[in-house]
Amino acid sequence: MIHDLKILPVHFHAVKFGKKRAELRKADRNFSVGDTLNLREWTEKDSYTGRVVDARITHVCDVGEYAPGYVMLSFFLLQ
Repeated sequence: MIHDLKILPVHFHAVKFGKKRAELRKADRNFSVGDTLNLREWTEKDSYTGRVVDARITHVCDVGEYAPGYVMLSFFLLQ
């Protein structure tokens, strides 16, 4: 499954250059190991920049005990 997700520029940059390998996300989708994340850079002015990084989920951690309704997604870049 492919998930199109917004990501702010500061986080986008960290992912793109390999400094960030996990995302804390609302558990509002059926995230699974092997799914693809299309992380689309989103500005605070409510618009996409056109920059995208693709990543593959390697682990889904239910952090609901600490952050109800959220999961931690570990991933590696596909590009």
